[in-house]
Amino acid sequence: IVDKGDTAISNDPIVGDKPGPGEGKHTLTFSTTPKMSSYLVALAVGDFDCAEGSADGVPIRVCATPGHKDMEGFSLDAAEHIVKYYDQYYGIKYPYEKLDLVAVPDFAAGAMENAGAIFFRESLLLVDTAHTSARSRRGIASVIAHEIAHMWFGDLVTMQWWNDLWLNEGFATWIAPKPLEAWNPEWSSDVDAVQEAIGAMATDSYDATHAIRTKADTPDEILQLADEITYGKAADVLRMVEAYVGPEAFRRGVNTYLQEHAYGNATAEDFWNTLTRVSGEPADKVMQSFVDQPGVPVIGVRISREGDETKVDLSQQRFFYNQRLSAAPSNELWDVPVCMKRADSEDGEATSCVLLGAKEKTFTLPGNSPWVLVNAGALGYYRSSYSPQMFQTLSKEAGMEFSSAERLMLVADAWSMVRAGKLDVGDCLQFLGPFKDEQDPDVMARVAATLRDIGSQVAGGKEAKPFQAWVRNFLSPAAKDLGWTALSDEDDRRRSLRETVLYTLGYVGRDAQTLETSKKVIEAYMKNPTATDPSLASSAAEMAASAGDAALFEQYVAHAQAAKSPEEHERFLYSLAAFRDPALLIRTIDYALSDKVRTQTAPFLIAAALSNPAGRPATWNYVKAHWNTIASKIPAFAAGSLVYAAGNVCDAASRDDVDSFFKAHPLAGADRMMRETDERMNQCIDLRARQESKLAAWLKAGKFTGGK
Repeated sequence: IVDKGDTAISNDPIVGDKPGPGEGKHTLTFSTTPKMSSYLVALAVGDFDCAEGSADGVPIRVCATPGHKDMEGFSLDAAEHIVKYYDQYYGIKYPYEKLDLVAVPDFAAGAMENAGAIFFRESLLLVDTAHTSARSRRGIASVIAHEIAHMWFGDLVTMQWWNDLWLNEGFATWIAPKPLEAWNPEWSSDVDAVQEAIGAMATDSYDATHAIRTKADTPDEILQLADEITYGKAADVLRMVEAYVGPEAFRRGVNTYLQEHAYGNATAEDFWNTLTRVSGEPADKVMQSFVDQPGVPVIGVRISREGDETKVDLSQQRFFYNQRLSAAPSNELWDVPVCMKRADSEDGEATSCVLLGAKEKTFTLPGNSPWVLVNAGALGYYRSSYSPQMFQTLSKEAGMEFSSAERLMLVADAWSMVRAGKLDVGDCLQFLGPFKDEQDPDVMARVAATLRDIGSQVAGGKEAKPFQAWVRNFLSPAAKDLGWTALSDEDDRRRSLRETVLYTLGYVGRDAQTLETSKKVIEAYMKNPTATDPSLASSAAEMAASAGDAALFEQYVAHAQAAKSPEEHERFLYSLAAFRDPALLIRTIDYALSDKVRTQTAPFLIAAALSNPAGRPATWNYVKAHWNTIASKIPAFAAGSLVYAAGNVCDAASRDDVDSFFKAHPLAGADRMMRETDERMNQCIDLRARQESKLAAWLKAGKFTGGK
């Protein structure tokens, strides 16, 4: 029973609508839902504008509050393509009578997979196509694909208990790139899976990590499972096993599992036993070793060439960023599918796959190869450790021999070895040399992330300016080639490449000309959004803020408040946290605490301001002084973000201050993040102590051969 001017959205369609009871009311009746878990029940009441479509006979709507209907078309188009793909992949038609995607003005999660009625934050569903960047469209489509995947994984078949949450989230994360790759191959959505794996490995490299399957009985424990391990690691283990048993055998196993447990509950054993039975491969051994053990393995590689053969000595142990733990023997043992790529051979077979189930084992490959890449296709959930000389050899081959996914993973491996004390930072920068001409935006984004990490974790003191000069020298040729103006026939990938290169040159390299141009670009954009390529708008806003004053700050506040689209609002809102004046960063925190900023956003804006190293002492003192007010604005799902931001420090005094403060002011649902943050601070202190002088010596020696 709702007001006459309102309607309601629930899991199934409305089958009846009659006036009353009473004046100004009407009664809506819904069809009976299929059997489902109670946490998937949904009901929304309001005045909704909906765009309507369908896929394979299933009605699909994208709904939002009035005034947003012109921003619903992209997501409706995406949903139609995604449902069609999943219908075909699973061999099980979409299991509900209709599908509604509903934009909610203030929403705790990013999105929630209620059966037949998925709720989203507005910024993850509504798209102003004329002013939205390619990166944002790709990200929104990925979230939609993830949530619709839950209609099968999570809704049709639900985990028996929350310790197997990965059966929902890992599966949805694993399959989401597939329909996007089919719909828009230009996005290279398969590479997103590699980025997801790299993020998961970063979390998994701390002692405070947890296994994919972890005990969770209380609401706080369950909420803490919504992290990169449950999502990213689980997805990448599935990718690895899919490659190991073969895509078609894996698909048959998935579909058999869904058919056998439809409208019911299942466990991890139900899945991997089915997959083992259907494929005939020991998928259960591989999966159990990765699902029930915490941590990420590192595969050590040594090669020797003898006649027409290449011998490869492989070893495995648990990888830690902590140098002491990383150097010590580990008890963990995984069954690791390892695919090795060697230099092209005469028979054309350059990849060999093995199952490494021992601590050490030697394999013989045909051909006399000068190098071996031990994560072919970047499909394995493991680090790869090579000698410094082999890293340089692989770097020289990267552009000709390796796929985008392989190059991306190789860059991540090199930086992870620096953090663990197995490679010097100078060797890592030398390794990056050939990537100065990288044309793939995803690979360049990983190179850029590495440069940002080196800048913040190693070159944070007196080496900051020499390192910034090196970054400028490294990226200036690419920036000159790309320019600031997109050509009319340019594809999204080149636009994304331009965004990454210019942002890194300005924000990390502190290039004066780039920062000045970014200010002109964003000023022109604020006057006329059509004057600027949407792919550059957010980066220009952030770079301009990093060199901006109070007048620009006021302009950003005004544009955030007047924004017509969610992306436009967030573009200027989050750029407030990029100003370097401590007084402006404190104003950002005050603004986050005001009624101008939604509850869903406030903790993340505060965290962004606190993460800015330029004003960190002032903002941290301000956060501590106003903790009671701030804590009242932090819902449980966001608690970890503030702890993480507070831990972006690299000196012992700041570490001790953070530790003592959160011991005295613990946040519910953030205890695991506090343990990880403590490790992260200690690791950064140790890394800088080990590598800063080496960076200084390398920069001074000028031995870099990858640039001018």
